[in-house]
Amino acid sequence: MNVPDRVDLTDSAAAMLRQLRVRHGELMFHQSGGCCDGSSPMCFAQGDFLTGDADAYLGDLSLGDGAVVPFWMSKAQYEYWKHTHLTVDVVTGRGAGFSLEAPEGVRFLIRSRLLTDDEVVDLRAAGVL
Repeated sequence: MNVPDRVDLTDSAAAMLRQLRVRHGELMFHQSGGCCDGSSPMCFAQGDFLTGDADAYLGDLSLGDGAVVPFWMSKAQYEYWKHTHLTVDVVTGRGAGFSLEAPEGVRFLIRSRLLTDDEVVDLRAAGVL
């Protein structure tokens, strides 16, 4: 069975993450679902944000150079997004102050689409959805 990816990223987001990785080391994403910037994906150095039982692991984002960035979401937020495929993108503009890209004059954001019927079947069969 082929389990579909839950989360992916654009080439421009991967390029920004590679730059941030040089400066900050291993990275991770977390999306909390809070108001305002809290609902944006936040990029942290590995270990600077602790995940726990209230978080869902959606998968690793491949940077194309062998490195990966794990993506986590609060379980409460995941309940709203569980039927979507997420794509991390980067755009010009000011984002959340705690996210590592903020000083670069860009911000990460999520683009989403509904999962296809086949993806839903495969994810349910894998016990992921």
